[in-house]
Amino acid sequence: MVAHANFPQSAASSYLIKNLRNEYLEKLPFEKEYFQEIRDENSYSIPALNLPGEFYENLKIYNNASYKSKDTYYAGILHKQGRKKIVVIVAAQNEYIKNQLINLKLILLLGFLLTIGLTFFLGFLFSKQIFLPIRKMTQRVKEINTENLHLRLSENTNKDEVGDLAHTFNNMLDRLETSFESQNNFVSNASHELSTPLTSIIGEAELALSKERNPEEYRQAMLIVLQDAERLKAIIQSLLNLAQTGFDGKKQQMVLLRTDELVVNAKSAVDRIYPDNKIHIDYSLMPEDEQLLKIKGNESLLTLALTNIMLNACKYSNNDEVKVGIGATNQHVVLLIQDKGIGIPASDIQYIYDPFFRASNTGKIKGYGIGLPLARNIVRIHKGELKVSSVVNEGTLVELYLPAASRF
Repeated sequence: MVAHANFPQSAASSYLIKNLRNEYLEKLPFEKEYFQEIRDENSYSIPALNLPGEFYENLKIYNNASYKSKDTYYAGILHKQGRKKIVVIVAAQNEYIKNQLINLKLILLLGFLLTIGLTFFLGFLFSKQIFLPIRKMTQRVKEINTENLHLRLSENTNKDEVGDLAHTFNNMLDRLETSFESQNNFVSNASHELSTPLTSIIGEAELALSKERNPEEYRQAMLIVLQDAERLKAIIQSLLNLAQTGFDGKKQQMVLLRTDELVVNAKSAVDRIYPDNKIHIDYSLMPEDEQLLKIKGNESLLTLALTNIMLNACKYSNNDEVKVGIGATNQHVVLLIQDKGIGIPASDIQYIYDPFFRASNTGKIKGYGIGLPLARNIVRIHKGELKVSSVVNEGTLVELYLPAASRF
């Protein structure tokens, strides 16, 4: 338009273009117009402008060119008026776009900063809300000690990770409370069981030494001392056996064993203590495949566990009939020891695995309350399970489930 306005093909067109330009086109800041008539085909440049040679080469080849230097834009064409060739160049600065770009940069920067601030703020609120149950849980755990192990964490109804964590903590606290109570009971009962024979031994010794006595009196005193010393030895040996079964099962020597042979060995051990026992081994449940009776275990420990269970059955049934059944599945070898004794009260069943605990109906039947906890520890070492069910005055059934050797 600049070219046609200044170098028109006719006066009318020049007037029309100037009017259109003045009325409808925006006047850009620092707008300047440059003209150069080409008299030499080798020189298209305008000395007043410091434009690169590529700009003029484009004019020569394509008849138009453009260039930008900092904030100034240059646009040029090669205009023809008759036989004349004229280089027309327009230069201007687009302040509107420049301001728009500055505003856009400012908006983007402010938006970026606001977005970061909003993200941090929302993240803080979100994390505070998310970790609120964990903070409450942490505070609650700090309040729990040995004096109030009965306290528990509140569990929400949602099936999420926080609920699972609270449930796991409560299960752990249940085990800790049970272990702590068992330990307290063990210490209390052990001190009582150990101090009773010691007190008797010391009392008899002091009584015997208090004055001169005849040989028979000394002999009676020594017999009492011997009996209490043997009782003390038995308690200590039971405690040692119980402690040894607390070791990791991998430290025990495990070999391939047949459970029917273990039962016979345990029966032989009971025969030496109760020669007139009425233990009857029931072979009717045994599988036809003898391989199903084989387990991997420690022979001496398993024999000890079975012996203790059989001795209990004889002792608490007044030496009545005791049935020992041997069976097997593809997964387990099953041993059933059933007596017709005094049974265990329902209120005492939950405590039968506590060392030194004895049921309320045992009366004057001698015992230390270690046999059953010892047997369960041994069964656990062998990755098995021991179950006890009982009815008062009808008898007790002990079930042992030991993993078959084929599972290993």
